[in-house]
Amino acid sequence: MEIQVRQGDWLFLLMCFGLSLLGELSFFHGRIGVSYLVFIAGFYLVLFLRFRFAFHHRRIGLLLMAAIWILAGSYLFHDSALFYQLNLLAIPVLVFFHIVLITSPNQLNWSKPQFILLLIEKMREGLQYVSSFGKFSLKKVFTNMSDQTAKTIKHILIGLVIGVPLLLIITGLLMSADAVFQDVILRLPQFFLQLHFMEGIFRIALVIFLGFLFFGIFQVLNRNTNAKGQQDLAKRNIHWDSIISITILVMLNAMYVLFAVIQFTYFFNDGLQDGYTYAEYARRGFFELLFVTVINWSLLICFLKFTSDERIGIKLTLKILYSLLISVSGVILVSAYQRLSMYQAAYGFTVDRILADGFMIFLMVIFAYTFIRVWIERLSLLHFYLIAGLAFYTVLNAVHIEQIIVDNNLERYEETGKIDIHYLNSLSYTGLDGLMELYEKEPDYPELEGMLQNRQMQQEHSEQEAWPSFNFTIEAVTEKLKDLDLEK
Repeated sequence: MEIQVRQGDWLFLLMCFGLSLLGELSFFHGRIGVSYLVFIAGFYLVLFLRFRFAFHHRRIGLLLMAAIWILAGSYLFHDSALFYQLNLLAIPVLVFFHIVLITSPNQLNWSKPQFILLLIEKMREGLQYVSSFGKFSLKKVFTNMSDQTAKTIKHILIGLVIGVPLLLIITGLLMSADAVFQDVILRLPQFFLQLHFMEGIFRIALVIFLGFLFFGIFQVLNRNTNAKGQQDLAKRNIHWDSIISITILVMLNAMYVLFAVIQFTYFFNDGLQDGYTYAEYARRGFFELLFVTVINWSLLICFLKFTSDERIGIKLTLKILYSLLISVSGVILVSAYQRLSMYQAAYGFTVDRILADGFMIFLMVIFAYTFIRVWIERLSLLHFYLIAGLAFYTVLNAVHIEQIIVDNNLERYEETGKIDIHYLNSLSYTGLDGLMELYEKEPDYPELEGMLQNRQMQQEHSEQEAWPSFNFTIEAVTEKLKDLDLEK
C-alpha cells in the first residue's frame, strides 16, 4: 500500500496511543464499570477531531450512536452477567459498523450484504496501512542516521538474533552442570513476577498494538475502497422459479393449516394435554418456535428476495400464500408464548425464559412487518430487520432483565409462597438485592440467612475495586449488604 505521511499524522498517532492507554486502563484493570463510558467518550472525541464532523448517513448514524451509548451505560447503571459478556463483543462491532458507515458516501446502501464485505475490507486496509507505516518509519529513521550509526544498529539486531538462541543453549548446559546455578536461574522468573515485570511488558505491548490498530483504521476510513467481492456479489442475479415457489408454499401451508386445526383444541387451552408435564409442554412450544424461525422466516426472506413474476395471477397467488404462511406462523408463536407463560407461572422466572418472551415478541413484530412488505413491495426487509434487531437488543440492555426477574419472582412468592433462592443467588448483585429484600420480609426462610452470611464474608474479604469498575447497582447493593443485620 502506497501511503503519504503528513506532519499532522505523527501528532494523530500520539493521540491514538493516548486512546490506547485509556483503553488499557478501562478494560484490563478489573471489572468494567464506568470505564466503558469514559473510553467511548474518548474514542468519539478522537474520531470527531480527526474528521471534523464531516459525516454521512446521519439518521442511522445517530441511532447507532444512541445504541452504543446505552449499551456502554449498562456497565455503569446495571449489573447483568449475561449482557456483561455479550456487550464485550457487541459494542466493538457496533462501533466499527458505525464509524465505517458515517465516513462512507451517502449513496452507499448499508442494508445490503455488500456492506459486510466493506467492513472486512476496511479492517484489512487498516492493518495493511499499519504495516506500510511501520516500513516507512523505519526507512525514515535509517535515512536520517549516518551510515555508521545505521550499520551499527543493524549489526546489533543481527547479533541479538544469533546471540539469543545461543545464550539459551549455553544457559541450559550450565544449568545441567551446576545445581546451584540452576536453582538461581529458576528463581529469576519468580523474582520478575514479583516485580510485575512480565505484566508491565504485556501492558506496554498491548498499548502499542491497540494504538497502531486505532491509527490504521482511522487513517483508512475515508479512503475509497474498491472491493472486487462487492462488485461480484452485486452482479449475481439469483432467481427462483415462481411455479416451484408456489408448489413449496402450498405444501408448507397445507401442512401448517392441518397442524393448527388438529392441535387448536389445546393450543389455547389453559390446561395440560394428557401425559405431559409443564416442562414437556413448554419445550414442545419451543420446538415449534424454532421451526418457525429457522424454516418459515428464512424461506419467506428467500422467496421475497429471489422469486419474481410479472404475471398478475401468479403474483397475487404468491402474496396470498406468503400471507397465509405468516398468519399460521403467528398462531404458532402465540401458542408458544402462552405455553411459556404457563411454565413461568408454575416454575418462576429466569433469564432464559424472559429472553424467550422477548424474542417471541420480537418475532411477532418481524412477521407483522414482513406481512406489510408482502403487499407493499417497495419496503426493504433487511433495512427494517437491522434497525429492529438493534432496537430490540438495546432495549433488552436498557430495561435491566435481572431486575425484572427478581421483581416477578418476589411477586410470585407473595402469591404462591414459592421462590428459588439458589437461582437468585446465582444472578449478579441484582439477585443479591432480591435476597436481602426477601430476608426483610421473611427472615426465617430456610437457608436464606446462611446464604447472606456467606455473601457478607465474601464481600469483607474482597479487595476494593478501582475506579474503572464503578457501578451504581454494585455500589448500592454492597452498602446495603454491609448494613444488613444478620443474626450470628
